[in-house]
Order: sequence, then C-alpha cells, then structure tokens
Amino acid sequence: MTAYWFGDVEGGICTPFAGDAMAAAARITSLCTSMDGFVPPDWQQAVTSGIFRDRTEYLSTLQQVCITASELAVRESYAGKDVELLQMVRTLDEMDTVINLLSERVADWYQVRHPSFSRKYKKTPAHILTKTIRERSRGGALGSVAQEIERLAETRTALAKDVSGRASTVIPNTSALIGGLVAARLLSHAGSLAQLARLPASAIQVLGARTALFSHLRSQAPSPKHGIIFQHRRVHNAPREVRGRVARVLAGKLAIAARLDYYRGSADQEFLASAQARIDAAGETPIGREDGS
Repeated sequence: MTAYWFGDVEGGICTPFAGDAMAAAARITSLCTSMDGFVPPDWQQAVTSGIFRDRTEYLSTLQQVCITASELAVRESYAGKDVELLQMVRTLDEMDTVINLLSERVADWYQVRHPSFSRKYKKTPAHILTKTIRERSRGGALGSVAQEIERLAETRTALAKDVSGRASTVIPNTSALIGGLVAARLLSHAGSLAQLARLPASAIQVLGARTALFSHLRSQAPSPKHGIIFQHRRVHNAPREVRGRVARVLAGKLAIAARLDYYRGSADQEFLASAQARIDAAGETPIGREDGS
C-alpha cells in the first residue's frame, strides 16, 4: 500500500482520506513511505476514485493543504521555549552595538567643540563620558542625543536582567555553570537549544571565535582556545598557562549541561556540583608552574 495526502492506494484501488485541510496537513507530516518502488501521486487517479471532480479542484485542495501545513510548521517553530530568549539576547547585542556607536559619535561631536577633551575621551568609560557630555552641553541637540543614549543604556540594563532570568528558566544547567547572560549568548550563537545540545565540546569551546578560527585556517595563526566562554570568570581570571585547560573542561561540562537542558529541562544539582568542582580544580596552577617555570 502506498500512502498519499489524499488517500491510500493499493492494487490500483484508492481509499480516500476523510478529513479537512488541517487533518490532511497533519497526515502529510506523519507519512513515512519507502522510496523503493514509490510512485508519485497522480491527480487523475484521485479524480477517477471520485475524491475530486477535476484537476482544478485537486490543485486547489492541495494548495490549501500545503498552506495549512506551512502554518503548522511555523507555529511549531515559534512554540519552542528558547525562541523568545533568542530574540531577547539578539536585541540586547544590537542595543550594545548601537550604544557603543552613538557614544563614540557623541564623543567625536563634543571633541569638535572642545579639542582639549580628546585626552580625557580615551580614558573615560563610555557611560561616564555620555553623562559628562550631557551635563556640559546644557541642552541643545548634543545634550539631547547624550540623554537618549543614557535612557537607552538604562533600558539595556533592564533587558539584560530579563535575559539572565529567562535563561535560568530555559537553560537552567547551562546558566548555572556560566551565568545567564553568557549562557544566552552561547545559545544565540548556536542558533537554538536543539543545535547547542548537538554540538561537541570542542565546538562549544570556540563558539563565538569565528574570526580567530578563520584566521587560523587561512594564515596559520594560533588556534583560538576559547570563544564566548572567555567571558566566564573561571576562564578569563585563570592564569595563562592553565586557561586553555579550564576552557576545555568548561566546554565539556557545558556540552553535558546543554543536553540536560534540552532533554530534561530542569537543573541537575548533583551534576552541577560535580561539574563546578571539576572546573575549579582545572583552574588550579600546577605545582612547579606557579613561578612561570
């Protein structure tokens, strides 16, 4: 028997499928037919069996079923628990880019008015610099732009807290190991929780270091030892001689954590305790290496 969207065909006899467009769309996604001896569907067979009056009705019904199937697929893709978190963290990263670009532009603008400010501009943190420019501009276009940057920075801070909280719910094990913000960025670079759970530890370790990786492949530059996970305190605070080892251990534990988040969806306290202990041990400087020898 060969199953088609409009019915089942066996021995030249077609048994019509009874159901609306929604049921037919669900049937399409559930069909599993062997390609050995498979014969493509023939509209004439469907018409001969009395399912449709003519080819026009066959194509019209097929179009409606395909549209319905596409709608179901879109709904399913947006139903994932990680979809909203992905949009949140990507918005956060875009806000960081906008704030940095606007801060640089405002500083250059202010420097035109006050050339002596150039030396301070290079040493002052961006948020303090923007506040200083707003206070000294005393209104006007420059002051208004600086004020808007401050407001955007406040919104960004609130969004970062929401991202961290959401990540703790969506990917609890990964967030517990590296923090909500870093975990969310790791998820964003992977594309989805399902894709992150499929990645090996070696890929997670350099996730986010695409530029350095391609530079290594093209020009034989040193291979990157870490990507996004460098933002974790255990990696960037580790002595240089053990930093690569810490990154490898952390990536290995993150690979397990991502799988736990995807298949279980709840925090595994026993795993987290053992993983944290293993990461802490990896960060200890080996005996005989403390003096750099």
